[in-house]
Amino acid sequence: MVKEKEPDDNLFRAFASAVYNTIDSPVTWFRERIVEPNQKKYPWYHKQYRRVPTIDQCYTDDVVCDFEANAQFKRDRAVDSEILSILRQRYEDCMLYETPDHLTVCKPLWERYKDAEEAWFIKYGDLGAYADARKAYMKQKHRMIWERRHGPLSEQTK
Repeated sequence: MVKEKEPDDNLFRAFASAVYNTIDSPVTWFRERIVEPNQKKYPWYHKQYRRVPTIDQCYTDDVVCDFEANAQFKRDRAVDSEILSILRQRYEDCMLYETPDHLTVCKPLWERYKDAEEAWFIKYGDLGAYADARKAYMKQKHRMIWERRHGPLSEQTK
């Protein structure tokens, strides 16, 4: 059973409510009937950027392509750094909760973190604070030349 609202005995509150409803009702109706049905539903926190050409696919004089490649590189670096941070946090939480047996229980998390850390360092390590896509590409090229001459440096690159 729907309970009807009793009228307010206070004249000021009744007047304020009437003014509020006069202004709010058309706005609410417009939003519920027109705006919300026509909106595209997507989670704002999962925004996906299109993949742009990497720095090796850009021409040397294409400044826009260089800028896009650097922006993509910085996004990828931020994502990889956050993944590494999450893995580290998981390991630290495991150590905190499994204190007496943390050496055996948390070993898989530790190995996964160390593998991710090594992969991050292979790609982004020693580039400095002002790293860009071209420097990372040159680092990758020099590493490939070194590995062809002297063999792999890591288990990650076999």
